[in-house]
Amino acid sequence: MPIEQTIAATIHGRYLVEPAAAPGAPMLAGFHGYAEPAAVHLARVRAIPGSERWTAVSIQGLHRFYQRRTGDVVASWMTSQDRELAIGDNRAYVASAIEEAWRAQQCAHGVLLAGFSQGVAMAFRAVSAIRQPPLGVVAVGGDVPPELDSDALRAIGHVLLMRGARDQFYSADQWQADQRRLRDAGVQVLAIEFDGGHEWSTPVLDAASRFLESRRR
Repeated sequence: MPIEQTIAATIHGRYLVEPAAAPGAPMLAGFHGYAEPAAVHLARVRAIPGSERWTAVSIQGLHRFYQRRTGDVVASWMTSQDRELAIGDNRAYVASAIEEAWRAQQCAHGVLLAGFSQGVAMAFRAVSAIRQPPLGVVAVGGDVPPELDSDALRAIGHVLLMRGARDQFYSADQWQADQRRLRDAGVQVLAIEFDGGHEWSTPVLDAASRFLESRRR
């Protein structure tokens, strides 16, 4: 029988930065869904009204592959294989990307993290990985990762938790359970179910715009 081993390796990640309209802005850090590139999620967060007052950073998952239908390069955050090691790798990678962009763009005030689908878990995990003050999490179509304890969740502070009423990947039961878990940890939760499926649509943009404005104050 083969002996399974793991070994640490250096790998380069990729992220996109779009500066705010004025210097000294807070940061809006985004995490895409499965089989997407960073550019797709950058477009999502930049579609939020008022986001031009934030420096937007879209971080791409380390695990790249070709989209079969189009041949485009896309990425994912992790699989079930060596899951705990991947979580550690991703946390360190995300913290480094945010730190580098924070210094280069001279950001201020704090970081708000926005995830869609598979990227939601990374948005939550990033809160305890970064050195900058967390301003909250915008979570759309994805659940709270199971390994985060109450202390880690409490540090998030504020969460906009959204799902489409016809979302086949993020069930209503899981959405309700996530609300209870966050509130039990002392997090202020704004939970919104909109008319739609597994998507980042107009209701998301409207709610996210109000949430961003509230977290700038």
